[in-house]
Amino acid sequence: MGCCSGRCTLIFLCTLQLLAALERQIFDFLGFQWAPILGNFLHIIVVILGLFGTIQYRPRYIVVYSVWTALWVTWNVFIICFYLEVGGLSKETDLMTFNISMHRSWWREHGPGCIRRVVRPSPPGVLDDFSYVSVTGCIIDFQYLEVIHSAIQILLSLIGFVYACYVISIFMEEEDSCKY
Repeated sequence: MGCCSGRCTLIFLCTLQLLAALERQIFDFLGFQWAPILGNFLHIIVVILGLFGTIQYRPRYIVVYSVWTALWVTWNVFIICFYLEVGGLSKETDLMTFNISMHRSWWREHGPGCIRRVVRPSPPGVLDDFSYVSVTGCIIDFQYLEVIHSAIQILLSLIGFVYACYVISIFMEEEDSCKY
């Protein structure tokens, strides 16, 4: 196989997916969003499995990867619908934290250009740790940053799915030709 083969392209795509998932995992950890953390963790494992299957010529592992990419696209479409509040979903719910905490997207308060101001509702001296956060001046709203992250994941997954199917067919042809 040549250097610019489907196999090398799939290795490159898996590496890009891995980097994008790790970046997303970091920001989901910062925002204590447990549902995306769990999804990203599974995604990282399956992408590593697909990468291993591609490098080691194991088509079954690549099949698992391609099935997972279809599920991953579905999850990211849900994330987009969640943050754009499509179909009765609301980004103000605690759905992404499994209703464990009141944390939200890290990008809500730390987006590009955002100025964060903490406003204490109670007088000083009261041992109340609750505070309101006022965010102004954001260049792009946090929900659009989350949508961009999900759209990148969808794009990489769709391209990865196509190349995974191609590499599986190439591996199967090579396997069939070796039997005779």
